[in-house]
Amino acid sequence: MFAQKYDVIVVGAGHAGSEAAAAAANMGCSTLLVTMNLQTIGQMSCNPAMGGIAKGQIVREIDAMGGYSGIITDKTAIQFKMLNKSKGPAMWSPRAQSDRMRFAETWRLMLEQTPNLDFYQEMVRSLLVDSKGKVKGVRTSLGIEIRSKTVVLTNGTFLNGLIHIGEKQFGGGRAGEKAATGITEQLVELGFDSGRMKTGTPPRVDGRSLDHSKMLEQPGDDTPQKFSYLDETSPLAHQRSCHMSHTSPLVHDLLREGFERSPMFNGSIKSIGPRYCPSIEDKINRFADKERHQLFVEPEGWDTVEVYVNGFSTSLPEEVQFKALRSVVGFENVKFFRPGYAIEYDYFPPTQLKHTLETKLVNGLYFAGQINGTTGYEEAASQGLMAGINAALKVKEKEAFTLKRNEAYIGVLIDDLITKGTEEPYRMFTSRAEYRTLLRQDNADFRLTPRSHALGLASDARMRKMEQKRANANAFINFFKETSVKPKEANPILEKRGSAAMKQSDKMFKIFSRPKVRMEDMMQIGGVKEFVKEHQLDDEAMQQAEIQVKYAGYIEKEKANADKLSRLEDIKIPDSFDYGKLKSLSYEAKEKLENIRPTTLSQASRISGVSPSDISVMLVYMGR
Repeated sequence: MFAQKYDVIVVGAGHAGSEAAAAAANMGCSTLLVTMNLQTIGQMSCNPAMGGIAKGQIVREIDAMGGYSGIITDKTAIQFKMLNKSKGPAMWSPRAQSDRMRFAETWRLMLEQTPNLDFYQEMVRSLLVDSKGKVKGVRTSLGIEIRSKTVVLTNGTFLNGLIHIGEKQFGGGRAGEKAATGITEQLVELGFDSGRMKTGTPPRVDGRSLDHSKMLEQPGDDTPQKFSYLDETSPLAHQRSCHMSHTSPLVHDLLREGFERSPMFNGSIKSIGPRYCPSIEDKINRFADKERHQLFVEPEGWDTVEVYVNGFSTSLPEEVQFKALRSVVGFENVKFFRPGYAIEYDYFPPTQLKHTLETKLVNGLYFAGQINGTTGYEEAASQGLMAGINAALKVKEKEAFTLKRNEAYIGVLIDDLITKGTEEPYRMFTSRAEYRTLLRQDNADFRLTPRSHALGLASDARMRKMEQKRANANAFINFFKETSVKPKEANPILEKRGSAAMKQSDKMFKIFSRPKVRMEDMMQIGGVKEFVKEHQLDDEAMQQAEIQVKYAGYIEKEKANADKLSRLEDIKIPDSFDYGKLKSLSYEAKEKLENIRPTTLSQASRISGVSPSDISVMLVYMGR
């Protein structure tokens, strides 16, 4: 049935699996995407949105690399917001509400149009691994063996998934879908450590039964942007609003009535859930002093009446959920489409991986997504992209591809997982990135498109678009550096902005560098508007110029810090390094270093339990 031996088999077709399959196929590898249900490719299992704080930066990075998530989000968005605009540009984070059904449909259609990619619907029960520890393919539940050179596992919440609603439990990887079995047990036999994690989802309700007039409207941006750097997509011409309501002491009391039957509190759920996206029962238990919590009422698409109640994730008995939600303002007559639930699933601590996401124990086997202990579509998609790229490079016998912490949020994410591990679902935040001034959402194409183009993934058209944007931004910056402005032109603007007046002519760059002066102010100065028109500068090039002018000092300082730390990145640690020889290393450092086996001194320095003095000992020893 499968006479062909594939270069890459991807197991699972969620966000990680879809990006992995697209990347491997677009790099010229024969690729097979195996999933238990072809109708749920790219499905949004939880909230119908992409992006958000730090997550939006990741989506733009995926797009800059030639991945599909940004394009699909743009094509299926119903609302766009740039979050944190009141803060500096390092914190700006794009977020889009999506049409859930169209999002999955568009993913499938884009994958079907991708050359070198085949599809197969069935459960993968086990891996084919030879006596030398090299993966050789997969075996399905029907006993069919499909051969390949590499395998990428992106199983999401399906590995021995167990769904909880009150005191009821049933196997499943998602509501209405069965769990995947067999893989965990085999991997444990092969020597892998496994664990359990938990996540949850809120009720879905009938929007026709809600009174939106009692809620606070949450519209999108007046001038919406988009995720993809390509001209293939356009900003939204019109948008759908979300709404906001709140819980109350009455709602909290009604929820507490079900605590004795809650799997969160009666011992049924033993695993750890996401710290930054807790269930409503967890919130009112941990923050008992708070009288209310925000609930975001998010439409699931352009035309559907289904609504996602963001902030009300729960695994309480369904009648408790219903009674409590009916006491929320605007929800007095709510009708449920389905109750919320919690799900427990298997994961594998990611310290068992290399930075390429290849496992240390099985050659040619890659893990991506929730199997590595992460939470979120964006985190999963970025890992899938990187696993797909590295599986393809391994097949081609080319050098592996990794990203450093000063190159991408994706680099921060993977380094955190591999170096520190995680015992709770990992979520990306801007605070996790020490170089966030460099890793902005506006410059992901500058950072990553050249590297991806060299791999053969980012297209020539994408590269040309990036180069043109860089040339336009640089030309505009040089114009500001070289062109003077007289006090009589600049002072009215400075006075309006509450900035000190000029006494003599000065370069525009110096004026523009002032904190309160914006691009709209500079456009009022003679010659600026003409330059923009003559060079046909678009909004992206103008925004890029503004950020680089206003934050030049911060950017240079962060680059200098990154360069200093990158020296440790250049000091490689041999695979066979014997930490036992170093008598001066602390016992904890030896244990952690032996377990994680860092590849560079820089990575070693980020391991919890390894002190600066331990790094000094290693530096002295390696210097010899």
